[in-house]
Amino acid sequence: MRPIVCRGHTRPLTRVKYNREGDLLFTAGKDGKLNAWYSHNGELLGTYDGNPGVVWDLDVSFDSSLLLSGGAPSTAVLWDVERGTKLFTWQTNSAVRCVQFATGDHMALLVTDSAMGYPCTICVVKIASKENVQDIPAEPLNVIVVEGSKVTTAAWGPLNKHIYTGHDDGVVIMWNPETGEQVKSVKAHTGSITDLQFSADKTYFITSSKDTSAKLHDLNLAPLKTYKTPRPCNSASLHPFREHVVLGGGQDASQVTTTSNKQGHFEARFFHKIFEQEIGRVKGHFGPINTIAVSPDGKGFTTGGEDGYVRIQHFDPDYFRFKIDPNEQQ
Repeated sequence: MRPIVCRGHTRPLTRVKYNREGDLLFTAGKDGKLNAWYSHNGELLGTYDGNPGVVWDLDVSFDSSLLLSGGAPSTAVLWDVERGTKLFTWQTNSAVRCVQFATGDHMALLVTDSAMGYPCTICVVKIASKENVQDIPAEPLNVIVVEGSKVTTAAWGPLNKHIYTGHDDGVVIMWNPETGEQVKSVKAHTGSITDLQFSADKTYFITSSKDTSAKLHDLNLAPLKTYKTPRPCNSASLHPFREHVVLGGGQDASQVTTTSNKQGHFEARFFHKIFEQEIGRVKGHFGPINTIAVSPDGKGFTTGGEDGYVRIQHFDPDYFRFKIDPNEQQ
């Protein structure tokens, strides 16, 4: 697979995400840039200007008309995807770590950091079409104060019935977004959770962690499968129709020269979802992979690294003919 290497950021990537059709790719980084690309050839369509600090997370609406971003300094922004203009800005007490549209795009969640004496919060805000942004209230519909370990990643569950959050202490919590109550809490990892992504049909989800593993969970937080790697796992994504899981991570670049093992393990690693067996690796980045996403059509995947590069990979035909022998899973 020959990668398309995109150089549109000057600092590490924090999030890569496809739109629903998979023809557009959006990337965010610590340089404050929010970029849009054609996913088939890596052409840069434009940059959403006006971010004064790190952009930690982004999401795109179902019809690809709205873009939501969150970061520093203490703001979340709703953008017009086509025109690149700001439609609405939410001011928060601390940096916005996670953002995501709810199903139907009439709500969104914003997760703020615990900082400067302010607690970590999950804010549910109203969303309107770009023609009716004046109907968006400045105040959230609901604010959930998170006690204890801060939220590092968050996502809406199916039909917006619950919000799932991953925490710095390795705990996964399921919340009721209307009452703010904890429905269930499970200690899923021994290290900080770095990513949480749902399957295409939202019937299960995967978490990645600094404890060098990724785990598959059902909607009741029960563990299903575990995928072990030799280095911290920063992101994990599920293939939409093949029984494959893609993990990205690697040893911190600052620690590579101070350890006896000089290999940072910066590859994207493929595992069989059922057998938990590693089936392949894709190299390329010169530092840890911070974020990874498989395209909605399953024909490729994209990684964003600490080196500031975005690498778009399109699968060769052999990938779709490949079959694992269950007798060799030992």
